[in-house]
Parts: sequence; C-alpha cells; structure tokens
Amino acid sequence: MSCTVEERRRVRRVARAIRDGVSTESVDVLAPSASQYGEWTLDAVLRGSEGAPPEVLRELALAELTLQPTPSQSEYQHVAATVSVE
Repeated sequence: MSCTVEERRRVRRVARAIRDGVSTESVDVLAPSASQYGEWTLDAVLRGSEGAPPEVLRELALAELTLQPTPSQSEYQHVAATVSVE
C-alpha cells in the first residue's frame, strides 16, 4: 500500500468519526490537488463557535493530523487538518 493510500484512509477515518461523533454542518476530505495546503486535508464545519471540541481534537491527534489555523464564523467553527509531513 502506498503512502498516499494510507494518508487518504487516515483522513477518511477521522472524517467518519467526526460525522458520527459531533454536530456538523459538513465534513469533506480534500485531495492534495484540491487542498490549499497541498496535502490530504480534512475540512469540517461544526455547529458552535466555542472552538474544536475535545472529541475532534482527540481524533486528529490519534490520526496524527495537523490542525491548521482557521477562524470561526458566527455560530460555526471551521476545522481544517492535514496529514502530518514527516
């Protein structure tokens, strides 16, 4: 299995966990060619503007994804995370 396949799987696992675990507006997995970061990227919009919930941060940490800085917008929190480059 290639690194790219494993990276995609890691991001997809986190996307499923977030969809199933917290209140979301949208959760997307972006290929490196579609991401502004040039890496496999999780892009989520969560309900609530209090920041990323602990459950989300835990999933990102377990998958070794890097949280990217993103501003919240009114009652929503935008979360972007990329596959960590080693």
